[in-house]
Amino acid sequence: MTIRSYKGVIPSFNASVYIDESSVLVGDITLGDDSSVWPLVAARGDVNYIRIGERTNIQDGSVLHLSRATKSNPEGYPLIIGDDVTVGHKVMLHGCQLGNRILVGMGAIIMDNAIVEDNVIIGGGSLVPPNKRLESGYLYVGSPVKQARALTEQELTFLKVSADNYVLLKNEYLSDDVI
Repeated sequence: MTIRSYKGVIPSFNASVYIDESSVLVGDITLGDDSSVWPLVAARGDVNYIRIGERTNIQDGSVLHLSRATKSNPEGYPLIIGDDVTVGHKVMLHGCQLGNRILVGMGAIIMDNAIVEDNVIIGGGSLVPPNKRLESGYLYVGSPVKQARALTEQELTFLKVSADNYVLLKNEYLSDDVI
């Protein structure tokens, strides 16, 4: 894996975290216990910070970035991802906030200052525009996203199951049995 410092700050994580050797993590990034970062992920914590919660997985080819502080926006927009989040393949997350138990479908884009509450599914290929808030308990699809319907009990349960499955998979990768 490529872990690089930026202005003396290096990504922070413990031994329970899996980071694929082809991923690049730079700067002010913190990963929670049992999280995983899969092949070809690029995460740059250079002009702000990235916080990734526990049991969260960032899948292949995803890009994580943020927005710097400016006069009009003195805090900028960090990237904050909660616990038990599944970020699908080739997702773009930029200066947004994701709550807990979320599934972001493949190829989705979530832009600056968008806020995704807990227990949400975002369909593959969807675009969440800047400053948009997605309410808890719904499926969102489209470009730009629209609230499609309430999540079923089965889907709500699946959000945690998806995260748990990635914890199991990263444990296999961290074991001495995988070469």
